[in-house]
Amino acid sequence: MEITQKTQPTADDADFMFTPIPLSARRPTWKQVLVWIGFGYVATGLFIGGALAGVGGNPGMPFPMAMLAIAIGMGALFILTSLLGIMAQKTGLSLALISRYSYGRQGTNLPMIAMGLLTLGWFAAITGMVGDIWGSFIGNPTGITLFDPATFGQSGAPITLEVFVTCAVFGLVFTLTSLYGMKGLEIIAIPVSPIIMIIAIVTGIAMLNEGGGLSIFIEKSSQNSGLSLPTAITMVIGSWIAGAVMGVDLFRFNKSVSAVLWGAAACFIFTNPLLNVVGYIGTMTVGMPNYVVWMMEKSFLLAFLGVITWTLSLWTTNDAELYCNSLYTGPVLKSFGLPVNKKKLILTVGILGTLLGAIGFYQILFADFINYLGIMAPPLAGPLLADFYLIKKGQYALSELERQPAINPAGVISASVGMILGLGFSLFGILTDWPTGLLALFITVILYTCLFPLWAKSRVPVN
Repeated sequence: MEITQKTQPTADDADFMFTPIPLSARRPTWKQVLVWIGFGYVATGLFIGGALAGVGGNPGMPFPMAMLAIAIGMGALFILTSLLGIMAQKTGLSLALISRYSYGRQGTNLPMIAMGLLTLGWFAAITGMVGDIWGSFIGNPTGITLFDPATFGQSGAPITLEVFVTCAVFGLVFTLTSLYGMKGLEIIAIPVSPIIMIIAIVTGIAMLNEGGGLSIFIEKSSQNSGLSLPTAITMVIGSWIAGAVMGVDLFRFNKSVSAVLWGAAACFIFTNPLLNVVGYIGTMTVGMPNYVVWMMEKSFLLAFLGVITWTLSLWTTNDAELYCNSLYTGPVLKSFGLPVNKKKLILTVGILGTLLGAIGFYQILFADFINYLGIMAPPLAGPLLADFYLIKKGQYALSELERQPAINPAGVISASVGMILGLGFSLFGILTDWPTGLLALFITVILYTCLFPLWAKSRVPVN
């Protein structure tokens, strides 16, 4: 496997959608690490911490058990992301291209369509998060409420005119900056990432002190009960499994394996666990996982600072969602003979995601979205891991990229079975003592490894 300096994209493939990234186009490690800090800084981390603490009177768990759930869940995400990232770094291939080896040229549409829908959902949800926090800051001076999530049995805040307009404005801003690709992500992440980390740490300590200090916090958390460790681990993994798989399209810009490990650590060892802990602390001490809401109660200056940094931190993540979405939907369209223009894809999906965010996707559907994401997304990575590490022993011949069969039945079947089993485990309460998403991933890896030899001898490379 060799990536030459001569590999160059065509004029309409400036982000290497259909070609490997040459070493000459790789990005500095420190910039990639800051991208992963910004990418990993998602409000979901705070909300998952709050869920572990039993926010809103729901079942929770003591702090030591919550830390164990965070450690196991984030540890699993770190390992999974690193393994996928090493594949991307060694080959320089996008997720769509690297999936050809395990799914086939047409079979890769299965994970690409799934990831396209997941990233669209995430973009809509994060746009809704930004609109929601600005709505809390601005209030409802117009007195106009477009609709109330309570109508759908949800407890989210009403969608006011102010929330709707804020979602529309920021959604379009996120969309426009996504047009600049990886360099655009770095421009936003580099100045913002250190600041948002400092603010999260400072506010976490302040909320702990306001709640009476460490001893009071530990005493209150020890009274939590009702949330099982496997369920908590599934929640933690579900909050970021899409990002783990998306990591392929970010890590292909890395210069070395160590750069991959540093990037994965920036997200899953430093950034996201920190947000989980701050969300847990905020729930137990001041009754809210979102420290920006807590800042709003202190002063106008703190509220403004919190809203601005919140928006900037989520900006990086949402740009990554749209950027990667184009890398998923583009190859799918091309496989059906349709023309592909990255900027038009980003604009189309960005406008659709903005509309979904503005009409309440976050407030109404996000909780279910996260739950099913943690169950059904992990199996998508199973065929990739099994094929690269177990079947091909960590080596892909890039010369074979365009010669893969249309469909690799082992990949399509194993991933489909894994997703169905993961969903069945959850719906019917089967094997609930295990994190169902991870269990489905392991089953997929084993199934692919067993099925691959059945078709391997009959596979005829395409000339």
